[in-house]
This record gives sequence, structure tokens and C-alpha cells, in this order.
Amino acid sequence: MQIITYKKQIFHDKINIMDMNFIKTKLNTLKGDIFGGINAAIIALPQALAFGVATGFGATAGIWGAVILSFIVGILGTSIPMISGITGPSAIVIASVMHALNKDLSAVILIMFMAGLIQIILSRSRLLNVVKYVPYPVISGFMNGVGIIIIILQLNPLLGLTTKSNTIESIEYTILNLGAINKEALILGVITLLIVFGIPKRINKIFPSTVLALIVCTIISIKTGMSVDKISAVTVDMPKIIFPHASVHDIITYFSYAMTLAIILTSESLLTGLVCDSITKIQSSPKRIILAQGVGNTICALTGTLSGAAATMRTVAAIKAGATTRLAALITPVVLLLLLFKFSNFVSEIPLAVLAGILIKIGYDIIDTKLLKVIKLAPKEDLYVLILVFLLTVFYNLIVAVGAGITLAALLYAKRVADKARIVHKVVHNREILTLEKDIEKNFRHKIRIAHIDGQFFFGSATQLISKFDVMLGTKILILNYDANDMLDISAIFALEDIIERLKSQHIHILMVVSNEAVLNQLREYKIIEQIGTHHIFDEEIKAIDFARKAIKRMP
Repeated sequence: MQIITYKKQIFHDKINIMDMNFIKTKLNTLKGDIFGGINAAIIALPQALAFGVATGFGATAGIWGAVILSFIVGILGTSIPMISGITGPSAIVIASVMHALNKDLSAVILIMFMAGLIQIILSRSRLLNVVKYVPYPVISGFMNGVGIIIIILQLNPLLGLTTKSNTIESIEYTILNLGAINKEALILGVITLLIVFGIPKRINKIFPSTVLALIVCTIISIKTGMSVDKISAVTVDMPKIIFPHASVHDIITYFSYAMTLAIILTSESLLTGLVCDSITKIQSSPKRIILAQGVGNTICALTGTLSGAAATMRTVAAIKAGATTRLAALITPVVLLLLLFKFSNFVSEIPLAVLAGILIKIGYDIIDTKLLKVIKLAPKEDLYVLILVFLLTVFYNLIVAVGAGITLAALLYAKRVADKARIVHKVVHNREILTLEKDIEKNFRHKIRIAHIDGQFFFGSATQLISKFDVMLGTKILILNYDANDMLDISAIFALEDIIERLKSQHIHILMVVSNEAVLNQLREYKIIEQIGTHHIFDEEIKAIDFARKAIKRMP
């Protein structure tokens, strides 16, 4: 009887421990989501204000757009916390449309509404899969172009001059009006730049430099009574429903603008989703991401607020702060509303020169510095594509830039393949090695696996190959065999880096077999070999298998 009672006691103790662990896990998740949501809101506030002003809609439209979109995406989106709102690329597109339509707000609202509907349609189709085939130089050229546009457009407000919505006009106006600079605005702008660029990263992680600059410079402006342009009116009232009036003629006329905006919003959201997948190791649904964004953007348009996308910077900040569920995306708009209602008078006193300094920092952050570091090693074909997309983005049209970049990349690739096309006799794969591979995987219960990158490893196949390495349960050592003679393009290099990082995150040791000396030199130049380890690179598969056998026996 005592034994039965003792066993019951042990059983109840186990249940209590399980309950305590469950509660502890839930509390930690809630804590992470709260801190993640707050962190994202702090970053979103100055960005939403600045982008709202930059588009011509005003700061209020930027803040309320971020509130509405983030809330809708938090309800309808994926389990990963996607913090959404107006972003750099979307702000530039909307500002460009405003300029093209002579600041016709009703027309721009109709375009944003149509863009949201297009996103909803895209989310129900297979067209989203096309995005992963966009070459890296196209994306890099576009993002670099957007970053430079933001910087150029903010030069005038930084100097206290009138803001222009076109890069060429902005440059011309700055040069012609250098004698009319507002010195007080310039002082505030310089102080803002010193803060946002000068604050150390460790401090910036705790308290964002953009928020610090916003507070410090606004207080300086108020206390010294500086004569500078300010945000002025910031409305805390709930946005009103606006039904866009449109004829068939309007829909046809504005459809190209709406499609442009929809593609930019969709692409940016999908790219943010890819970044989040890489960080969290959780596969999100692209269709669900875009459906939530589309519904959110249609509601933003109906309320006269700004459309947006999943913001990479805010989302990553939330995840890094501990956010793991979409609750963080619901906490962010709540915090934004509290800040808006509590400090609306202070917000209205923010100088435009301060917002310009903050936007210049955002523009700089958008620039793809990762590619610029290795640009001298990149193939000439990739550079041609990047430069074309960059110049068209900055000085002509964003959507034309992306389309032209994709077309040029495809033509250059077709030429490269055609130049290499010839009939050759290829030796059949060694049967002994084939048998050895099967025996190795069977005898070591898949702790050792051999994977062949078969065919050309280029931008079209790189993203597909990445997904193959998402989960390799039970594997301790992976032998990655690249026996092709084709050189790797820049997208393949970055894809290979991603594969290595994902495998390392799963605690899988990588051995690589490269038989081609030119490819080996390329991997050495891009420091891929350093990531894997020089003693883990082999020129024959048998040597790699022998090394793996010995290494697996030494593992606990």
C-alpha cells in the first residue's frame, strides 16, 4: 500500500513539474514577445514619421499605416512575428507616384487600394514562386538604388530647403539654392547625423540611435527656439473610412502604378520572410505572408493611411529581442498608439531636418554593403546587371529597372551557356564509389551523408538547393561534392554561405569535395574555404569518406 502511495506521489510530482515547465515556457515566450514588440515599435516610430513626411501624405498617415498594417498582419499572418509598415522602397514608390500624378491624393489612395487587391490575388496563385528566381545582382542594384534615392531626396530638408520628390530635381535644386541654406536646420541635421552614425552598436542595441537623435535634437530645437520647418499637425483621431471613387478609365490608367507598387510590396515582404526563416529556422508560408499584407494594405488605403510591407529591420529587431510568435506584431501597434497619444504635441515639434538625418541613416543601411565588399571579385556579367538596375532605379523608374535587370541577367546567362555548349564524352560515375556511398550511409545510420551538387550551380538553382539542406535529422557529417567545371556566380557564392551557416546551426560538420582547381581558387578568394576549414576540403571523394569514417568514431 505504501509503495502504491509512493508511486502516486511521484506521478503527481512529475505532473506538477511538467505544469511548472509549461507555465515557465509560456511566460518566457510572452516576455520575449512583449520586449520584441516594444523594441520594434521604438524603431518603427521615427521611420514611420519620416517616411510619412517623405511621401507627401504626412507623418500621421505614416504612423497610422504602421499601426493598422502591423495589427492586421499580426492577426492574419504567419506564426513568425512580421512587423509591418511603411518602408524605404515602398515610400520611394509612393513618393514617385505622387510626383507623377501631381500630388493627387485620391488617385494615389486608389492605386494603393488596387495594389492591396493585386497582392491578395497573387497570394492565391503560384506566381509568388517566380520571386526566388530573381538574380542577386538585380536585388542588390535595386536596394542600392533605393538607398541612394532616399539620401538624395533628404539633402534639401537637411539644409532647410524645400523637399523635392525627384532625384534629378532634388540635385538641381540643392546646387541652385546653396546660398539660401537655413543654418539652424543644417546644425540640427549635422547633430542628428553625428548621433545616428556615431553611437556604438552595443548602445544602439539597447536604445536605438534614431530615437535618441529624434528626442535630443527636437528638445534642442524647442529650447533654443530655432526657426526651422517642423512636422506641425499630427492627428491622434481615428482614421475615417474613405471609399475610393474610380471609373473603368481610372482603373486602366492607374493599373501599371498599382502593379508596380504591388510587386515592390510583395517582393520586400517575401525577402523579409526569407531573412526570418534563416534566423528562426522555421519555414513560413509565402502565400499567407502576402495574403495578410494584401488585406492590410487594402484597409490602409480605405483609411487614407500609407501602404507598407514586412519591414526587415523591425522584424529582425523583434526576433533578436526574444519575440517568437505573432503576438509581438500585435504589441507593436499598441505601443505606437500609446506613444502617439501621449506625445503627439512633442511629435508635432520634430524638425524636418532631424527626420532628414534619420532617413539618410536608413538609406545608408539599405545599401547592400555585403556585395560592395566583394564587388572586385564579382563576374563582369553580374556587375553589368547591378549597374544597369542601379542607374535606372535612381534616375528613371523602379519597375523598369527590375524588369531590365532580370532580362539582361537572363540574356547574359543564355550567352554564357551557349558559349560553353559542346558535345563531350563524360566518364560514368565510379561504381565502387557509388557502392561505398550506400554502404557508408547504411552502416553509419545516416550519421554520414554524401550530397552531390549536380549540374550548374547558378542563381536559378541556388535558392532551390538551399531548401534541400533545411533539415538533415541525425546527420553528423555531410560530404558536399561539387564536381562540375562551371564557375560560381555571386548568387551561388552567397547561397553556398547560407547552406554552410544552416548546416552549422544544426551542428553538422561539413566536408567538401572540389575537383576543379579554378572553382577551388574562387572559393578561396571568397573565403568560403576559411568557413569550412582547409583540412575539410578534398580533391577526391574517397579521401573525404575515409576522413569522415575516422572522425565519426572519435565523436561521443
